[in-house]
Amino acid sequence: MTEPINPPSAFLQLMEGRAPMELSALMLRLPLLRRSVPQGAGEDVLVLPGFLADDASTWLLRRFLRDIGYDAHPWGLGRNTGPGAPHVSAMIDLVGRLNRERGRRVNLIGWSRGGIIAREVARARGDWVRQVITLGTPVTGGPGASSIGRLVATSLGVNAQDLRKLQETRERTPIQVPITAVYSKSDGVVAWRAAIDERSPDVEHVEVTSSHIGLGANADVYRIVAERLHRPRSS
Repeated sequence: MTEPINPPSAFLQLMEGRAPMELSALMLRLPLLRRSVPQGAGEDVLVLPGFLADDASTWLLRRFLRDIGYDAHPWGLGRNTGPGAPHVSAMIDLVGRLNRERGRRVNLIGWSRGGIIAREVARARGDWVRQVITLGTPVTGGPGASSIGRLVATSLGVNAQDLRKLQETRERTPIQVPITAVYSKSDGVVAWRAAIDERSPDVEHVEVTSSHIGLGANADVYRIVAERLHRPRSS
C-alpha cells in the first residue's frame, strides 16, 4: 500500500468558510469570462456533483457551459451518497445513451466524489468518453486523506482501511482517456496530494487557489474547464 496522506489541517478546514466570497468574486468576473473563453459547438458535457451534493450545486457551472455553447447535462440521481457502484452503472447508461444519440464521445466533469464516479465511467467505457475533468477529486490515500473521510466510509458501509484497499485496487487499471485534474493546496476537505494521479498515461494537473466548496464557483476553474473542453482531443 502507498504511504498514508494526512487530511487537510484544521486551519485549512476553517478556511472553507471563504466559499461565499469565492462565489461573489465569480459573479463579478462571469460576464467577461463568458466572452473571453473559447466557445463550444453543442458538445455534450455531463457534470457530476460531490459527496452529499446534488445537481443544484452544479447549476451555475452548467449554466456557464450552456452560455458558452455546450450541452451541459445534470447527473439526475439526487444527492451523491451511498455505494458508488449503482451511480457508476447509471452514469455508464446515461453516457452510452448520449453517445448513441449524438454519435460522439461525452465530456465528463466531476467535483470531488463526482470525479471518482466520472473516472470509473471512463475506466469502464473509455470508448464513450472524450475526456475527464476532475475538481478536487481524491484518487489516492483513501478516506484518511479527507477531513470527511469517516463520514464517507460510513455512508458506503465499509471501514476506511477496506475503502483505501478498494481504491488502490481500482487505480491499478489506468484510465486511457485524457484527464485534467484540478486541485488546490488550500483545499480544506481533500488533501491536495490525494488529487495527484500518478498512474493514468494522459493526465494534466492544474493548480488553482480555492476552497474545496468553492471549486464549483471559482473563476479560474471555469476558465480552465472552458479551455480544456475546447482543446482538440482524440475523436
